[in-house]
Amino acid sequence: MSMHFDELIAEVAPDVLRWRQYMHANPQLSFHEQPTADYIASELANFGPLEIVRLTDNSVVANLQGKYPGPTWALRADIDALPIQEDSGVPFSSRNKGVMHACGHDAHAAMLLGAAKLLCQFQDRLQGSVRFIFQHAEEVPPGGAQELVKLGVLDGVEYIFGLHVMPDRPTGTLSLKEGVFCASSDNFDIVIKGKGGHGSMPQLCIDPVVIGAEVVTSLQQIVARKLDPLHVPVLTIASFQSGEPSYNVIPDSVRLSGTLRTHNKDIRERVPQLMAQTVQGIAQAHGAECEVIWQKGYEVGINHADACTIARDVIHQHFPQGTLHEVTTPLFGGEDFSSYQAHIPGAFLFVGSRNEEMGAVWNVHNPHFLLDEKAMLTGVKMHLGLISKLFKPQ
Repeated sequence: MSMHFDELIAEVAPDVLRWRQYMHANPQLSFHEQPTADYIASELANFGPLEIVRLTDNSVVANLQGKYPGPTWALRADIDALPIQEDSGVPFSSRNKGVMHACGHDAHAAMLLGAAKLLCQFQDRLQGSVRFIFQHAEEVPPGGAQELVKLGVLDGVEYIFGLHVMPDRPTGTLSLKEGVFCASSDNFDIVIKGKGGHGSMPQLCIDPVVIGAEVVTSLQQIVARKLDPLHVPVLTIASFQSGEPSYNVIPDSVRLSGTLRTHNKDIRERVPQLMAQTVQGIAQAHGAECEVIWQKGYEVGINHADACTIARDVIHQHFPQGTLHEVTTPLFGGEDFSSYQAHIPGAFLFVGSRNEEMGAVWNVHNPHFLLDEKAMLTGVKMHLGLISKLFKPQ
């Protein structure tokens, strides 16, 4: 069976390459992916026995009903790009200024298209059905997954699986972390309102810049001294904005922006409370006013044991020894695949895409990001292997 898969994947490889390069050259930002979704839907329509559903204008769902009764399993790919000006040098670089597929979502969509095309050939052996989910807006909370779940994309689905390219691991490998595999991701803004004035007379002002600087350093004490060291989150202040550039004007207010990443639901709830106490205490001590505004992001990503067992069995059966890399430490990155896993069992795996010879070493979300496109064949094979679990024995 594995050798048969390799031959089929070799046949579909030119299509996978074409799909990926077209989507790479024509990226759209989160919640604006309708042109990409239309392209994907038009390609799926050529495969034959698929029921194509548009739950939103900027996403695509395709259902393949097997010949025999059985469960429904879902495969998911994300399709949105990032607000980055591409500097990769590839001939099919982004034609849309300031927008780039710098996280591999074009590859994810191409891999899933390849799997869908091949699995249509196995409809007569399929016991159950497959739901192919081409999801919008993975990069921007509240995320496309949550929206599709509310619209019923998981109705009747038993398991869901997702793949993501990973430049940290060599091409041809697959990485899996059972249990918590990625962090919750919440963003916040802290507004401190003081009293501006002339830089030569700070005694007549309530300087929000000084107060903001104290807040930045004090917030790290939450991580260092108020939480269990075994469950320490990442608390990052990424932006500090105050007034217009000036040498002698103390502004009225400052805005701090940042992110909180945790692997623990209790810590996720506790940190905002501790932050509010800290910020309010410092502002009050200086006679200033403050406000902490939260934008809740994605849930903690948890790979379910049963789904991981299925994924491991597929890798051991269809891939060479050494393909599987068992990850021991979860990422602090966020992933809205967790919105699916909050409702049904699922597993999210990483497809190695690092190739030092061709310079595919840049991490995701980087303008120089390159993809070793051979990695996509590993992804197609993984999708195909997962659904082969539903094939009727010959």
